[in-house]
Amino acid sequence: MQFTTSVSMHIQRGFQQPDQYRGGWVTIGNFDGVHRGHQSMLAKLVQQAHAARTPAVVMTFDPHPIALLRPQQTPPALSLLDHKLKLFEQHGIDAVVIYPTDHALLQLTPDEFFQKIVLGELNAVGLVEGPNFFFGHHRAGNVGTLKSLCDAADRTLEVVPAVIVNGRMISSSEVRSRIAAGQIAEAVEMLGHPYRVRGFVGSGAARGRTIGFPTANLEKITTLLPPDGVYAGRCSINGTAYPVAINLGPNPTFGEAARKFEAHLLGFTGDLYGQTLDVDLLARVRDVVRFESSDALKQQLNQDLETVRTLANEA
Repeated sequence: MQFTTSVSMHIQRGFQQPDQYRGGWVTIGNFDGVHRGHQSMLAKLVQQAHAARTPAVVMTFDPHPIALLRPQQTPPALSLLDHKLKLFEQHGIDAVVIYPTDHALLQLTPDEFFQKIVLGELNAVGLVEGPNFFFGHHRAGNVGTLKSLCDAADRTLEVVPAVIVNGRMISSSEVRSRIAAGQIAEAVEMLGHPYRVRGFVGSGAARGRTIGFPTANLEKITTLLPPDGVYAGRCSINGTAYPVAINLGPNPTFGEAARKFEAHLLGFTGDLYGQTLDVDLLARVRDVVRFESSDALKQQLNQDLETVRTLANEA
C-alpha cells in the first residue's frame, strides 16, 4: 500500500474505513496526557511509517478500560479526547482509530487480541510500544508476549525506552501524582506541554470585579485538578494569548468556603460568561491564605500578577 501523508489527520470511531489505517505502523494505548514518554513513541512511529510509506496509526480507547472494569476506581483524566487528538496531530500522526471500549474487547486473550485486532482489523506491518505495555484479558500480555506474536506473524515490533526525568520514569500515573501534589511545573516538564483544564464559565459573586480583578469562574471541570492554591497559566481567546492567574479553592478573606476555579485573564476585557474556556496550567505560585483586609489582598494579587506574567512569558 502506497501512502502519502495528508495535511489533516483522519479520525474515526471503530473500524469503519479500513483504507485509512490498514497496513500501517501502529501504536496502541490510552495515551492519557500524551506525555513525553508517549511523544517518544509517536516520534518513532512516524519515523517508521514514513520510511515504509505507510500511515502512522494510533489506536486508542474511549472510554478508558478501567471505566468498565472498575468504574469506582477510574482516575480523573489528564486530557480530554479532543485535546488528545490535537496533540496526536501535532506529532505527525496520520490516522486515529478510537475504539469504543466494550466488554467483548476486554475479554480477549493476548493471542486473540493480536489475531483479531492487530492482524485482522489493523493489518499492522509494525508496532511501536513502550516497555510497560500490557494487553489482553487481565493485562496478561506484555511486550515479551507481543514480541513473540509479532515474530510468529512476521511483523516488526519497536519497543521505545522509557523517558526518565529526575530519576523517575514518565508515566500517566507519575504525572497524575505530581498534579495531585500541586507540583504543576514538574508535571508540565513530564508532559512536555502545559496541563490543560477545560470548564464552563458560570456566574460567580463578581467580588473580583469590585476590587479590580474580574475572574471567570470555571465549572464542570472533569480532568484532574491540583490542590487548593494560586496558579499561573495561560489561555487563548480568538487567537490572542493571555496570561492567567488562577485561584483554586475557597476565598477565606471574604468568608467563602466553597471551592472554586477562578481565572483572571491579564489584559482581557470581554465577557466570557456562558462560554467554554481552556486554561493551560504552568506552575504553582502560592497557597491560598486569608488576608486581614481587601487592601492587603489587592497588594498580594498585584504581586501574583507579576509572577504569573513572568511565568507565562517564559513558557
